[in-house]
Amino acid sequence: MSTLIDGIGMLFDGHVEHLDAAVVVEGERIAWVGPSSEAPACDERHDVGRRCVIPGFVDSHAHLVFAGDRTFEFNARMSGQSYTAGGIRTTVEATRSAGEAELATRAASLVEEMTAQGTTTVEIKSGYGLTVEDERRSLEIATSLTDETTYLGAHVVPAGADADEYVRTVTGEMLRACAPYAKWVDVFCERGAFDGDQTREILQAGIKAGLLPRVHANQLTEGPGVRIAVELDAASADHCTHLTDADVDALASSNTVATLLPGAEFSTRSPYPDARRLIDAGVTVAIATDCNPGSSFTSSMPFCVALAVREMGMTPMEAVRAATYGGARALRRDDIGLVRAGARADLVVLDAPSFVHLAYRPGVPLVRQVWRAGERVR
Repeated sequence: MSTLIDGIGMLFDGHVEHLDAAVVVEGERIAWVGPSSEAPACDERHDVGRRCVIPGFVDSHAHLVFAGDRTFEFNARMSGQSYTAGGIRTTVEATRSAGEAELATRAASLVEEMTAQGTTTVEIKSGYGLTVEDERRSLEIATSLTDETTYLGAHVVPAGADADEYVRTVTGEMLRACAPYAKWVDVFCERGAFDGDQTREILQAGIKAGLLPRVHANQLTEGPGVRIAVELDAASADHCTHLTDADVDALASSNTVATLLPGAEFSTRSPYPDARRLIDAGVTVAIATDCNPGSSFTSSMPFCVALAVREMGMTPMEAVRAATYGGARALRRDDIGLVRAGARADLVVLDAPSFVHLAYRPGVPLVRQVWRAGERVR
């Protein structure tokens, strides 16, 4: 069965824009992309009425398996208190107490929210269990929702635990229990979480177990996270808010993507990353939501695109590219984040003539249709 998606006023393919375009979908894949006037005959035709079409958003950093919320913490920050990572332990307590069905329902609801806003691929981390069984069940839930699952037993050291002993658990029994459910291993390398030596040890243990590395790096302060990410060929260094010139140079000369999470800065009143500095240095940049109950409780990639344009020095095209192609690069994927022959047929139809409207009309629900793996899901 072939479907012609026609009447595309503007197509952004992940790199450049095309006017008066069409796309042919066969099964789960894109079979052809080109001018409407040259479109081949297909079994079905779907006219999008001169609207803009972009690749499905690729959200490469999200924490969706949790219970409770941290409204009180957000309210305190908006009343003048500064952000620290300590609130993670509040969510850990709620998550440990929750039943598996409650956690699964909450996570699925957030994925549904993301889909409605154009996200067709999402990475989901553990990290709110911090015991062997709670981390394992978090990842088992995540595998029911995505192929991109990340073991984040090293989110913070649990309250009352000895840091060295906990690292031994994370690299030993917990890793063995979680590795069958994970593709990636991640560490929060930050003041109040894990230092450089601990980060390297945990990532190397994950790599030995067959997982691929990514790092929470340089969110609150300058530190070793970015350099460790580059050293270990991590797919992504995430946050990248406080960078030295050496950090930027290291990223620019590596395969590691700088994943920026503007929702976190919005929700914590912290300084935004300087995307312009990174892009001008030749670094590959991604945008993700960092959806979590404490520091970025948003599931909206369009909102993050608008923030990136307004607050981080990106053009609308750069921001949309970072939210699609950049996210795919941060997951080391070449089959998503693009509209081209052979790619998975993940498409978003905007109720707008141009992708620029994602930043031009912030907060407006512009996502009209969503196609994932060749099927219309919205």
